[in-house]
Amino acid sequence: MKCLYCQNSPWSWRGGGEDKTIPELTAIFRELAVKDRVSNWNLVSPTPYLPFIREAVKPLADEGIRLPFVWNSSGYERIETLEEYADLCDWALFDLRYSRDETAVAASAAPGYVAAAREAIRWAWERRGLGRPDGGLIVRILVLPGHADEAVESLAWLATELSCEVPVSVMSQYTPAYAALTRPPFDRAVTEEEYAEVAEAAADFGFENGWIQDPASADPALAMLGENMSPGHGTV
Repeated sequence: MKCLYCQNSPWSWRGGGEDKTIPELTAIFRELAVKDRVSNWNLVSPTPYLPFIREAVKPLADEGIRLPFVWNSSGYERIETLEEYADLCDWALFDLRYSRDETAVAASAAPGYVAAAREAIRWAWERRGLGRPDGGLIVRILVLPGHADEAVESLAWLATELSCEVPVSVMSQYTPAYAALTRPPFDRAVTEEEYAEVAEAAADFGFENGWIQDPASADPALAMLGENMSPGHGTV
């Protein structure tokens, strides 16, 4: 996906970052698990690198070093890929960004996104479900300016096609970044009214598991720098 509003554009679009060998990646995973003692390995948009990730963690698994994997994704995934690399998906942290393909194409150059993301989420729900100590599913609903109705439609799909027990994270953090700075309506923040519409819909549909984000989480300075923003979550 090539999002107009990608906060990580210095790396995803502009070629930033550093190349790592598989042994170097193994060392990073080891340090996170042994030295930093993190609770999981969070793989952000990992799909192009899954074969290398699997190879990198194999020596650690052979040593008995194993943490839960979080597959942190836009949801634009193939079921075949999810099946093949299910061992790298203890927790599915998937977006349900759009409910209409024309918006997915315009904002993320992602034809067929709606069907793909919904099937990926269905796959994760059927396999990971709710209440498992070793894994699960969280669906992120990012409210986009001018498209609050699509976020409501995504919540409606989750409630009617899966379950209102699906944990959802309703996010207000959208901030214009990169190409979105000159593309209305993506060139502005989400209004309080737009976010309230989606938050109220989540309650009306009966979602009780998850988070509602503090509307003050959006920070234009962070978006302009291409930095990751830290979500400020509260209970639904």
